Amino acid sequence: MKGLILSGGKGTRLRPLTHTAAKQLVPVANKPILFYVIENLARAGVTDLGIIISPETGESVQEAVGDGSRWQVAITYIWQKEPGGLAHAVKTARPFLQDSPFVMYLGDNLISSNISAFLQSFTQDDLDALILLKEVENPRQFGIAELNEQGRLIRLVEKPQDPPSNLALVGVYFFTPAIHPAIDNLSPSWRGELEITDAIQWLLDSGKRVDWRRLEGWWLDTGKKDDLLTANTQVLDEWSRRDIQGEIDAGSQVTGRVAVGPRTRVINSTIRGPVTIGADCVIKDSFIGPFTSIGDHSQVEASVLEHSVLLSHVTLFQVDRLEDSLIGKNARVARHNRHRSLQLLLGDDTVVEF
Repeated sequence: MKGLILSGGKGTRLRPLTHTAAKQLVPVANKPILFYVIENLARAGVTDLGIIISPETGESVQEAVGDGSRWQVAITYIWQKEPGGLAHAVKTARPFLQDSPFVMYLGDNLISSNISAFLQSFTQDDLDALILLKEVENPRQFGIAELNEQGRLIRLVEKPQDPPSNLALVGVYFFTPAIHPAIDNLSPSWRGELEITDAIQWLLDSGKRVDWRRLEGWWLDTGKKDDLLTANTQVLDEWSRRDIQGEIDAGSQVTGRVAVGPRTRVINSTIRGPVTIGADCVIKDSFIGPFTSIGDHSQVEASVLEHSVLLSHVTLFQVDRLEDSLIGKNARVARHNRHRSLQLLLGDDTVVEF
């Protein structure tokens, strides 16, 4: 069993942040989203991984992930010159996949479930394809499944105007090599892409064994700012723990599940978890509220911050209140006059003074 992780694309919904970084490397609880994907595959025993990368962000993905040894997996990088749909990514990866069954995992998706049980079901039931489905509130924005009265999968449609159900395809798919001739028989959709939903439909129409399982836990697509903040909240709420490695002075109060990285100093400040703060940071005369992640080498002084994600090397100075914000690397936000609360999405190397 091989793993195929899709880490290409241009991340247009997270711009300006993704002008300078891959969306799959944006951190949730101070860990790149892509790392959660690799960990889930490794826990399921899938250790031969191919990662689809693009010319725009491929080098940064390679630098961040390396050879996979930290997860005890083998990594093969697969260049995709132009995004052409999920099925096109599989076609591009054919030399790596060869005749092996594989799990395809979208690199900007977070799920709470371990995929081991789904993998076991795919193998034991001798399926050609297994998809995961989850109820969503906005089915027009997803690939949607239609079931018959017996609960069997009969049709898939990509981003339908008239959705047949609210069951969306989660970004994790299990395939045998039967998917390759299905993709070979595809034509581009109205979006100009080779759709994986059309390939799975081809398998259904050809009498192949295609089944589905319901994802009971949460599933988050982190492609937009609010989605990423929701993911940060969910991960901190469920998986964070108290881990103080830095220095907390006598004038500070740190309550709840708060992680403070090495060499970080907290001075005359209040921190209420769940919160994670990276290494080599300074938090001074500030309040850090719940569901906040602060990257390495950041400085927060005389500011109030909550429900936000700060990447590394960020400076906040005299900000009365910053909330529901995503701040890129090396950004600086500083106040010169009194102001109301802020809600920001800032790209790397940004300076905001007000």
